[in-house]
Amino acid sequence: MTDTPTIGWPAPAKLNLFLHITGRRGDGYHLLQTVFQLLDVGDELQFRITQDGMIVREYDLPGVVAEADLVVRAAQALQAHCQTTCGAVIQLHKNLPAGGGLGGGSSDAATTLVALNQLWECGLTPVELAQLGLQLGADVPVFVHGHSAWAEGVGERLEAIDLPERWFVVLAPAVTVSTPKVFSEPQLIRDCPPITIRDFLTGRGQNVCEPVVCAQYPEVAAALKALSHFAPARLTGTGACVFAAFDAEQDARHAWAELAGQWQGFVAKGLNTSPLLAKLQQVSKDFWGVAKR
Repeated sequence: MTDTPTIGWPAPAKLNLFLHITGRRGDGYHLLQTVFQLLDVGDELQFRITQDGMIVREYDLPGVVAEADLVVRAAQALQAHCQTTCGAVIQLHKNLPAGGGLGGGSSDAATTLVALNQLWECGLTPVELAQLGLQLGADVPVFVHGHSAWAEGVGERLEAIDLPERWFVVLAPAVTVSTPKVFSEPQLIRDCPPITIRDFLTGRGQNVCEPVVCAQYPEVAAALKALSHFAPARLTGTGACVFAAFDAEQDARHAWAELAGQWQGFVAKGLNTSPLLAKLQQVSKDFWGVAKR
């Protein structure tokens, strides 16, 4: 294998359309029910394959050393699992806010696993990659599989579902929410009765983290209030980002135009299939197809 050119790989954002906690495992992990909705916005990674076995990041993440970086950890985990001698120089173009509940770090890790599995010719299946990704974070598997999904367990039991591909306004308050802090709060509801996909599709579901986060972070409460003037608004994950859904793009963009003067955020389209899968198919056909002639 020779050094490969740098290729852009998408790492899409996600929203949790609802989030229930139904119990707790013996190891302290919370048991969840949620729906992951993928979005057409996100981060982007680039990889240059090398033969020296080194994993090098050519970017900075404020406050995150390389040893704690999920991208580096994902590359190292795949490298160790496959016992490859290949390395990679990695660039990350960060568009999603940290601590926003949009899955940025998990999506970056998943894209790293999927891309390097292809570029290093490791040959792992999506199921094997998802199992490897689960060691890095509960949200990583949904990004590996690349489809909007109903999730249970700690987030690893996934069932792909097709959702209306609506438009979303996402506001990003200028705070970073600590997920461990939220999940440790005594006031957090941890005994939600389990619901079904049909229940969700008929309108049931809330985010049980929302009251706790709003109490701890007034900026999040203010964002929810501002966005709710245009459509029902909800927290994604443990936040800090909040979102509202619109059937028409023009309605979403009108709402964003009214809010953009005071808030950071964006308009995004909901997706059922991740752009990462399209990139994987393109690279497999266009790059390896040529290289192996």
